[in-house]
Amino acid sequence: MAKMGYPFTLGVASGEPLPDGVILWTRLAPDPLHPTQPGGMPNRAMTVRWELAEDEAFTKVVQSGTAPAQPDWAHSVHVRVAGLRPAADYFYRFSIEGHVSRVGRTRTAPGPDSTAPVRFCFVSCQRYEHGHFTALRHLAAERPDLVLHLGDYIYEYGKPKNPKPGRYVRPLESTAECTTLGAYRDRYARYKMDPDLQAAHAAAPWVAIPDDHEVRDNWAGALPGDGGSPAAFLKRRAAAFKAYYEHQPLRVHPSGSALQNYRWRPWGRVADFLLADTRQYREGRDMLGAEQEKWLKDRLHGSAARWKVLAQAVFFSQRRFPLEPVSADAWDGYPDSRARVLAAAPDGLVVLSGDVHSAYACDVRADWADPASRALGVEFVGPSVTSAPGITDASAILELNPHIAFFDSRHGYVSCVADMENFRADYRAVAFVDRPGAPLTTIAGFEVKENRLHRTDV
Repeated sequence: MAKMGYPFTLGVASGEPLPDGVILWTRLAPDPLHPTQPGGMPNRAMTVRWELAEDEAFTKVVQSGTAPAQPDWAHSVHVRVAGLRPAADYFYRFSIEGHVSRVGRTRTAPGPDSTAPVRFCFVSCQRYEHGHFTALRHLAAERPDLVLHLGDYIYEYGKPKNPKPGRYVRPLESTAECTTLGAYRDRYARYKMDPDLQAAHAAAPWVAIPDDHEVRDNWAGALPGDGGSPAAFLKRRAAAFKAYYEHQPLRVHPSGSALQNYRWRPWGRVADFLLADTRQYREGRDMLGAEQEKWLKDRLHGSAARWKVLAQAVFFSQRRFPLEPVSADAWDGYPDSRARVLAAAPDGLVVLSGDVHSAYACDVRADWADPASRALGVEFVGPSVTSAPGITDASAILELNPHIAFFDSRHGYVSCVADMENFRADYRAVAFVDRPGAPLTTIAGFEVKENRLHRTDV
């Protein structure tokens, strides 16, 4: 039998941190884009060795073992590690047949009584063909405690016949749109071969939720968004969710066309991270579905954490436009759902969003048009990593929406620090994405005081 080529071409990752454990991830793929064999792997199970240490040199290995890599799951590996110390850094690696992966850093969540600050970043919308993931390289250098990815990890599009200037910076693996399991797997492989994305995964544990482009543009519930067959769409969604699981450090695997994305990730007494799914359960004018909405309202109402961080994909606050109605693909299209969530929201609500390819900072108010109305919380909307923003009249948006305090269309991410007193968000932007090596600038900073935004950089 021929010796396996280097199999860790897609990097390593960790995620879903708890006070006593994390998920470790890799996928065996010596030939990531092989035309007939996923990852260039044989159609048989393999056994991968993993190690977890307290130091990057692995002189203090605390746990090790083996894990299966099954062909039905594209030889992906998900190791559920438990028995670890809270609020502790660990280092991990994988090996098979003499090959050793790069080393990744992970970190466990603190214990339930901890008041230590949390440093985290959130990102979204990283369209490969639109540019280089330099922002993720800068994020990796921050070595945060946690990274939240708020959707559009991949884009399913093929290459347009006549791409706009600057919209096809890097070639995809295929000119066709992803609709099958094999195509989604290849698209993830193309993305995960990127060294900047690999660096960001190796720097810290991630907690991710999908938005629409992991499946199809503007899908909602059981509907494809293009008037096509719901049955055919659910088959496609099953393939997309399976590929998503195969390439993320998730605790839960999909069941047919369903994937449990909403979940609670506590961070001591400082923050409750509440991950909500704003795609899968939409029906009529209901954004979350009855079961998820009840879960979210109960978690908000019962949280004893200083900050209740609602992390989800789409724009939450009201956003009016000069020449068109509000977006039906955001919470503006589901105002009753938003009102019910806000009715349950206690002091310390912070909403994190992505999707719109531009950065916003918003006050969440009882009356959107009245600056003196009761402050219910704040929303930070992150910029895209690379995905091109639409054409937006920034001055008109700010004039029509007095609760929106900031808008910017540069690419980047948001870096946050939360403790028992303060919540700070700094918007980081790269100068360009059409070539590697862009410098990073902090373009705005905010603190949350009495449930309102306060600009710190002006």
